[in-house]
Amino acid sequence: MSASKTVRKVEVLSPVPADIEIANSVEPFHISEIAKDLNLSPKHYDLYGKYKAKVLLSVLDELEGSGDGYYVVVGGITPTPLGEGKSTTTVGLCQALGAFLDKKVVTCLRQPSQGPTFGIKGGAAGGGYSQVIPMDEFNLHLTGDIHAITAANNLLAAAIDTRVFHESTQSDKALLNRLCPPNKEGKRSFSDIMFRRLKKLGISKTKPEELSPQEVKKFARLDIDPASITWRRVMDVNDRFLRKITVGQGPEEKGMVRETGFDISVASEIMAVLALTTSLADMRERLGKMVIGNSKAGDPVTADDLGVGGALTVLMKDAINPTLMQTLEGTPVLVHAGPFANIAHGNSSIVADKIALKLAGPGGFVVTEAGFGSDIGTEKFMNIKCRYSSLTPQCAVIVATIRALKMHGGGPEVVAGKPLDRAYTTENVSLVEAGCVNLARHISNTKAYGVNVVVAVNMFATDSEAELNAVRNAALAAGAYDAVVCTHHAHGGKGAVDLGIAVQKACENVTQPLKFLYPLDISIKEKIEAIARSYGASGVEYSEQAEKQIEMYSKQGFSGLPICMAKTQYSFSHNAAEKGAPTGFSLPIRDVRASIGAGFICPLVGTMSTMPGLPTRPCFYDIDLDTATGKVIGLS
Repeated sequence: MSASKTVRKVEVLSPVPADIEIANSVEPFHISEIAKDLNLSPKHYDLYGKYKAKVLLSVLDELEGSGDGYYVVVGGITPTPLGEGKSTTTVGLCQALGAFLDKKVVTCLRQPSQGPTFGIKGGAAGGGYSQVIPMDEFNLHLTGDIHAITAANNLLAAAIDTRVFHESTQSDKALLNRLCPPNKEGKRSFSDIMFRRLKKLGISKTKPEELSPQEVKKFARLDIDPASITWRRVMDVNDRFLRKITVGQGPEEKGMVRETGFDISVASEIMAVLALTTSLADMRERLGKMVIGNSKAGDPVTADDLGVGGALTVLMKDAINPTLMQTLEGTPVLVHAGPFANIAHGNSSIVADKIALKLAGPGGFVVTEAGFGSDIGTEKFMNIKCRYSSLTPQCAVIVATIRALKMHGGGPEVVAGKPLDRAYTTENVSLVEAGCVNLARHISNTKAYGVNVVVAVNMFATDSEAELNAVRNAALAAGAYDAVVCTHHAHGGKGAVDLGIAVQKACENVTQPLKFLYPLDISIKEKIEAIARSYGASGVEYSEQAEKQIEMYSKQGFSGLPICMAKTQYSFSHNAAEKGAPTGFSLPIRDVRASIGAGFICPLVGTMSTMPGLPTRPCFYDIDLDTATGKVIGLS
């Protein structure tokens, strides 16, 4: 396979400059050049400026009969709050494969939320000499997908409260007359979306005037129980003061006050729908099936019942197309969807992966990243994403750092914004070895899916050779296919060449089919308990609220869906302070939500919040604009 025409040799500096400085020092190729390298013609994409393009889903139809590349997922060990360089490793590995090993490669990444970008963690474009560029565009608005999700989510929220309001003041007949107003000839008719509700109710009549009084009531009155509404408004900012709010306090809302709250946009079910959909038609069905709460009789109420499923699809019609970008070294990147892994399923989209696999072709590589530790992101990649995509990965990479392993071995607490304790910057082999229990559990859990596991040790300048050897030995002893030390942050793709070679061998030598952690036809509780055991739990405790929700979702026919645990990323357990590989604990499930359109049940573990907060000193202190050049400064 011939080398990419867009490979860019980047001169690396030592010490490594700030991420934004490196990103701003490189003039990206025009995105049409990157597209051309993938054999995409202008009819296959829409340009968004010079450095971004939306790849159209029609590409999949054209390439339907062609073969796929190798499929690699990058997860990690349980991270510190500083992150262990998983995105950086994903990009570095792809730069190694494409720019140094002469392979056709496509990177598939999530779009970052602006919450962490302005909050604690910073952006997610990678770092050092392994980045997606332009990194300011990547980390901020990109092509507007998250804004589209926010608009669609909040349109549905408005529709819910409005419907409850109007039903409270009108008779059944008045509701029908307003829902089906007369045309110029004085005739009433159902809109197309209303036939979905009529079919659901078993009503075959086609004209409003044909409905009996009982059918009018069933059709026109959703009778939503306000206490059952699970749909919340969203915004793409970490804002703790919106976690719990009251709405309906205006004088014209006639006392329709209820308690609700905001989630961060990337926790919206619509984000999960975007990530798990397989086509425009599939997205339309998933958006319409989203359940927002129940009627007072206990029946699920959907977006289509509210008449808004079609409008949501219109708002999302451009968002379904992945965004094409590039790495520092000129290899192609598809950026699409951005669900968090701790409060959602944490993986980029199925459509981006499917397009990438066709574009890479046999012998090529698609490398996608699963959020946070493998207990969360990789688990959901396998049991949720691969179930819906029917794609099979050959290799799973687990990113580890000496820093995180020392923490798991009993090192002092790592706090974002505070200097690292000396234990993390001086050699301590025994601390590293003690922490490798965390790595070992991630390896055994991931190997159980039938993939070959390669450990990527993301090397820092303060790591010693003895410490790095200890990790490699522990990884191989735990069953890893290989374990490789990488310096891609400092050296770009060149620093991940050994990782690229190991990943290639792992893909070529996979021998087992994909195995899921649990079958879908067991109960909701049995599935939750299977995942809990993979964390090291000896049992599961359900709150009264969780018991009630599980019973209700089972009764409503939703027990056949996969499980998406909302859990802290900082421990295998529910307690972020429990490092290493804890065992024998009981996992507390405080509530259970259902994302029926996305297609999963979401148990909330412990005190997980779906709206993050800002720290005392957020990242926004460092972010500004150079008004002379128009360039963004201070993004990390």
